[in-house]
Amino acid sequence: MMDRIVFANPDYLYLLLLVIPLIVWYYFRHSKQQAFLQTSDASMFVHRPKNWKVYLRHSLFVLRTLAIAALIVAIARPQSSSSGQQITIEGIDIVLSLDVSGSMLARDLKPDRLEASKNVAADFIKSRPTDRIGLVIFSGESFTQVPLTTDHAILLNMLDGIKSGMIDDGTALGDGLATAVSRLKDSKAISKVAILLTDGVNNAGAVDPVTAAEIAKVFGIRVYTIGVGTYGTAPYPVQTPFGIQLRDMKVEIDEALLQDIAQRTDGRYFRATSNEKLSEIYQEIDKLERSKIDVTEFKRKHEEYLPLAFFALGLLLFEFILRNTYLRSITQ
Repeated sequence: MMDRIVFANPDYLYLLLLVIPLIVWYYFRHSKQQAFLQTSDASMFVHRPKNWKVYLRHSLFVLRTLAIAALIVAIARPQSSSSGQQITIEGIDIVLSLDVSGSMLARDLKPDRLEASKNVAADFIKSRPTDRIGLVIFSGESFTQVPLTTDHAILLNMLDGIKSGMIDDGTALGDGLATAVSRLKDSKAISKVAILLTDGVNNAGAVDPVTAAEIAKVFGIRVYTIGVGTYGTAPYPVQTPFGIQLRDMKVEIDEALLQDIAQRTDGRYFRATSNEKLSEIYQEIDKLERSKIDVTEFKRKHEEYLPLAFFALGLLLFEFILRNTYLRSITQ
């Protein structure tokens, strides 16, 4: 980006004040100069139009004055400067591991736990454009829905398409965390984070959740755990002969296990009992995990006096040619 012009020797600009008395001197000197012709009657010359050379002769003074002014400005060494920023962004790799078991259809969050979790996760993704983010889903088993990517448009599209019942029902917490760890273990990011969201108790899968947490710790992966669901009971849709009806079901979340996983990996455990609380949790995680941005500012100065010097030289040369050719006079 180009900045304003500055001068290395600004005091020399005061010399431009000399141009003013020079102009005054020229004006009074030439206003009194008249051509004399010895003749008995000069009335015949009074009303004759002046030749345009009479006016053009002043151009010699104008050219010389402009040349002097340009030289003075050149001596003051005008400089332009270019400045900018070199930004280095070291992002964070994050994998969202989302429970999609049947219990996530409970409606203590609106419209239900799963849709509320998807909506808040989408806002979280949109707020972190420089980070690579991946998506894992789990219930009775787990798989990677989206590997780590900066293409958040695809990520959001895949997140929107998640439905309960996509895989066998159950709550395989260990598998959900282990799959997230497998996506992060080879990452070179300055920070590796897994967000494990569930509303139940581990009852399926091949990997013990504590073992998965220990593996995450070995690879330097911090795990934030979120328990979704109110306390006590929650309305859950049940298929009956009379259609889908809401029945209150007991909310069971293994908070002790989720706290242990977070503690082992230097993370934190959160409990989301409402849409607002879930949103606050993601905002808190967003504050805790920010990308490292290094900004290096630079400024370069460029000398601009040379064009002015050549301009002044050109004016003097042009003035010299005119004075000795077309506007040549007997007396100078």
